[in-house]
Amino acid sequence: MTPRIWLLALATFVTGMAENITVGILPSLADGLAVPLGIAGQLTTVFSLSFALAAPFSPLLTTRFPLRRLLCIALALFALCNLAAALAPGYTALLCARVGMAATSALTCLSCTLMATRMVPEALRGRAIGVIFMGICSSLVLGVPAGMLLCDVLGWRGVFVGLSLLALAVLLIAWLGLEQSQSSEHIALGSYLRHLRNGRLLAAQGVSLLMIAGHFSVFAYLAPYARQVADVPAHWLAALFAAFGIAGVSGGYVGGWMADRLGAGKSIVLAPLLYLASLLVLPFCTGTPWLFLALMMLWGALSWTTSPVVQNFLAARGPDTFPAGMSLNMSAMHLGVGLGSAIGGVVISAASLAATPWAGAALTAVAAGLALCCARPPTARGFNEPGVA
Repeated sequence: MTPRIWLLALATFVTGMAENITVGILPSLADGLAVPLGIAGQLTTVFSLSFALAAPFSPLLTTRFPLRRLLCIALALFALCNLAAALAPGYTALLCARVGMAATSALTCLSCTLMATRMVPEALRGRAIGVIFMGICSSLVLGVPAGMLLCDVLGWRGVFVGLSLLALAVLLIAWLGLEQSQSSEHIALGSYLRHLRNGRLLAAQGVSLLMIAGHFSVFAYLAPYARQVADVPAHWLAALFAAFGIAGVSGGYVGGWMADRLGAGKSIVLAPLLYLASLLVLPFCTGTPWLFLALMMLWGALSWTTSPVVQNFLAARGPDTFPAGMSLNMSAMHLGVGLGSAIGGVVISAASLAATPWAGAALTAVAAGLALCCARPPTARGFNEPGVA
């Protein structure tokens, strides 16, 4: 696989860090902007929602600009948005800058994924997408501690200056190291409608949304779950999240490898089934912290197999609508984050913290059912749309 794929993963890593980087610096943000902590926390929510809304429109730009130029434009705008955040006079200005960060991050992820699929033969496409999602996953894992370290040294404004400089460095490397590539598809409204009318492709989008929701119904509350339910010692928490992050990053590549080796149909069924099994076993390991840690790492790895597996399926079964489908899939994933976090909160209020894995398993079971619909033979009634292999 060409080393340039890893450069694309670096670009998604840099822009992806912006999503959760405010989580670890909330107290400093709240104090610096003179707003309540809960209001400052909405900076992350706004980013996720803006990403979900911007992603479907990103492919419309791929036919107007060569992909390398589009990536560099996105990185330049991302850097400017972070600079605007660093100079923000108040909360509203910072909120607007976060919307810009999210939109340019969505455009970066889409451009990098399209470029990655063009750099490798079809037999390696799943692994190429997996590498891109390794960049995204590692950004979500490392964004919080990186923000905290920079904030301690430079203050919260310095965090956004650092992101801006990092994006400009990646922009320069990308301009010098990537070849020019023009998107070959004509993206129009009809591409989105054809994708959404296709039952199997729509079911695949549901697999992403529900698996991510199932994941975040537990992950959003992992720290209190580990302490209160699994009896994990407090001094283990940092190692627990580090282990989870390492497992998650490796899971992106495993998902791509699985898609290439097993094919689109088998892999999209196997991924939710394996993930469902890990969620069902997780509650039975809570009495033994080291066993819980090992199972949690497996759960983390399996959770990140989802994206490359689903996107490889969208590329294989709907090649004519893939850019539109990929952008919709990114929206589905971010909507899944919000849905899962909300469901987890409801479960905790109505039942208990210990019930969150069962809620996640229920969502994943529905995702597995949709995956079985996706994998049915093309002649299956209701899933045999014209022009889909």
